[in-house]
Amino acid sequence: MNQLANPLHYPLAVLAGGIFLIAGVRLVRLPSVVAIPGAAAIATAGAAVLKTREPATIELDNPALSKELQAVRQQAQKLTQTADLLKTEATQVLTNAHQMELLGTVQYACDRTDALPAQIDQLARRMQGKDSLLSVADLEKQLQDVQAKIQSNSGVAQIQWQNLAQRLERNIALAQQGEDTRQAQLAQLSTLIAEAGGVLQQLQNKLRTTDFTSAVATEELRELSDEFKGVQESVEVLVG
Repeated sequence: MNQLANPLHYPLAVLAGGIFLIAGVRLVRLPSVVAIPGAAAIATAGAAVLKTREPATIELDNPALSKELQAVRQQAQKLTQTADLLKTEATQVLTNAHQMELLGTVQYACDRTDALPAQIDQLARRMQGKDSLLSVADLEKQLQDVQAKIQSNSGVAQIQWQNLAQRLERNIALAQQGEDTRQAQLAQLSTLIAEAGGVLQQLQNKLRTTDFTSAVATEELRELSDEFKGVQESVEVLVG
C-alpha cells in the first residue's frame, strides 16, 4: 500500500482544506469537531491526488548522482515555467502585424523548452545501471555532428557549438579512461540549462524595455531568441 502523502508538501491541498474549514465554520455553521477533521481529510485526500500526478522518480545506483539528477530535473521544470510565462508576455506585447514574425520566433524558442523535462527523464533511464551513458564511438559521432555545426554557424552560435565540442571531448577522454561519465554529463547539462535561463531573463528584460519602433532594438530581441534556440540545441545533443 502506498504511504499517505504529506499535505504540507502540497500547498494546493492545504488551501482546499483551509477553504473548507472557513466555509464550514462561517457559512454552514458546522461545529469545529466536524469542520476540523473534514478539512484535514480534504487536505490529505488532495495531497494524495496531487502525488499520483507527479512523474515517477527515477533513481540511479549512485545516491549522489540521483540527487544531482533531481536538481537538474528541477532546473528544467523551472526553465519550462519561465519560458511559458515569457511566451504569454510576448503574446501580450507583440501585437502589431509587423511583429508577428518576431512573436513566432520567441514562441518557437519557448515551445521547444516544453520537451526538456521528458528528455531528461529519458536520459535518466539510459543512465540507470550504466557506468557510462554512451560509448566512445557514440560520443565521437556526437562530436562530429557538433563540429559540422561549428563549420555552418558563425558568431554567438559558433561559440556555443565550440563550447559543446569541448565538453564532448572531455567526456570522450573520461570514457576512454573507463571513468563514469554520468556526473560530467549532468554537470554540463546543468550549466547549459543555467545558460538558457540567463538568456530567457535577457529576453524578458528586452521585451519589457524595447522600443519596437527601433529596428536595432527589435533585431537585438531576435538575436537573443536565436541564442536561446542555440543553447536548447546544445542541450538536445547532450540528452539525445
